[in-house]
Amino acid sequence: MFKEIWYSPLQIAFFCGSPMKTARDLLTGQDLTVISKSRTVYEAAKIMAEKKIGALPVLEGERVVGIFSERDIMNRVVAKNLNTQKTTIEQVMTKDLIIGEPDEDIEKILVRMKQSNIRHLPIIEEGKLIGIISFRDLLQADLNEKDEEIKIMTAYIHYIPPTFES
Repeated sequence: MFKEIWYSPLQIAFFCGSPMKTARDLLTGQDLTVISKSRTVYEAAKIMAEKKIGALPVLEGERVVGIFSERDIMNRVVAKNLNTQKTTIEQVMTKDLIIGEPDEDIEKILVRMKQSNIRHLPIIEEGKLIGIISFRDLLQADLNEKDEEIKIMTAYIHYIPPTFES
């Protein structure tokens, strides 16, 4: 005889699971802003303020040659009293890049960013920049995942199994 089996929302979530998010997932819909190494610090700071971003990938043609961040402004420009309108990005950018790949799990990216003490990670695919992930992006993804877990747990707590009549 056939017996009906019912699963709770938590069991369904456990069996189905959600795939681990990748860098590519976080880049979807991202508006990428970059800067040329020949531009000035003043121009970069203005762009960063307008876009409300903390870093700009630096390009030479299509090749990423560095990254320019708020830390670079503070440590390499302001602290050394350099003229922002005469200093080029190339003079003060971070050249030793740490990069990520689009199909990397965000957990691995988070570990790399923590170990390297960086807040922005350029994502490169086949030698081309496809986006940049910030520490804030990772925190937001983690919060979204936690919200989903809370919804599943709430559904489980309020779940009333169907009753069967013999």
